[in-house]
Amino acid sequence: MKKIKKVFIISLSTVVVAGVVLVLLFQPIIAFGQFPPYVGNNKFDWKKPSYDATKKTVFIIADNKVTEMFDMLAPFYLFNATGKLNVYIVAKERAPVLIKRNLFILPQLTFKEADSLKLVADVIVIPALSIRDEKQDPTIISFIKSHFTPVTKILAVCDGASTAAATGLFDGKPITCHASDFNMLKSHFSKPQWIKQVNVAHSGNLYSTAGVSNAVEGSLTVINDLFGSKMMQVVAADIHYPHPEILTAHQSDAIKFGNVLTIAHKVILKQNRNLGLLLQDGMNEFELVSILDTYGRTFPKSFKCFTLTDTTLQTRYGLTLVHTGGNDSKKVDEMHVLMPGNNASITALYKDIIRYDMKKQYPINVCLARIGDLYGDKFKAVVKLMLDYN
Repeated sequence: MKKIKKVFIISLSTVVVAGVVLVLLFQPIIAFGQFPPYVGNNKFDWKKPSYDATKKTVFIIADNKVTEMFDMLAPFYLFNATGKLNVYIVAKERAPVLIKRNLFILPQLTFKEADSLKLVADVIVIPALSIRDEKQDPTIISFIKSHFTPVTKILAVCDGASTAAATGLFDGKPITCHASDFNMLKSHFSKPQWIKQVNVAHSGNLYSTAGVSNAVEGSLTVINDLFGSKMMQVVAADIHYPHPEILTAHQSDAIKFGNVLTIAHKVILKQNRNLGLLLQDGMNEFELVSILDTYGRTFPKSFKCFTLTDTTLQTRYGLTLVHTGGNDSKKVDEMHVLMPGNNASITALYKDIIRYDMKKQYPINVCLARIGDLYGDKFKAVVKLMLDYN
């Protein structure tokens, strides 16, 4: 009896230890879907954005709880790059919008402020928000519908298709979303005409894109329809878009079980690093989210942001970034720096610096090439699937 009890205790201890080890190993995967809210004070300098009555206006909808960063900030950059648009990130509350653990952006206008200023939306962009089923925030749905007119263009990006579908405006119209979430979204919203194998679904003034990375094709398509191909090509050249024309064909390949095993293999057996990204004033929003969103999908041991000075910074086109994660970089294995310049303090502070030169390269491709070198083409292919970059 004592022998059986001893064997049981040893077996139980082995299971417990194994469980703890697995939790630690898979912590990057567990943390991937966690969205910690903003807990600091809200005493920011809420500057009213500039408005040019001669320009058309773009509203990019934000959810204070969490908004997919590339879905939101890639269009923000691209529409701003035209120089012909007022572009505003608008949210329900005057509070930080979570885009990544310990990193937030301040919306430029609340829904009420946009209404009080009597702004007319020529384009409404709907990124993937915190709710992906029919239980949408009625305030967000109401705001979108109240600003939609027969000439307003709506661009739903990735799983923003769920919010777009909830408005009813896409009933009977073609719509698409991230390949891995296609069946799930379709099960919640049966009235739109769900289609695959396209980067951008388009009918009249209604546009939607496949997942994440396809925010680029969606934005370029709308820019082309607003201002013509010449302006679209100027904006495409600005980000070094890797195709001579807007890519239309898309491989709607969902994440499969084998891909999950590839992720697990990397997390368990490959060198899992602590990554850092240095936030700097004047950062290019498109390059910023290309790095954050692409490397974030490699399931690093950790991926933190840092600043040289303040906890709030301004991006190229005037967004306020709020960083709440502290600046202790002792455990960082590599620091990614978009604007290295000749700043001696950066070299002094950080040992392994990954410097970027995006002057002639598409940022997502730059990140994917390095991921392939580090972890192999098979894992790079999984990251592309997660970005729906096919």
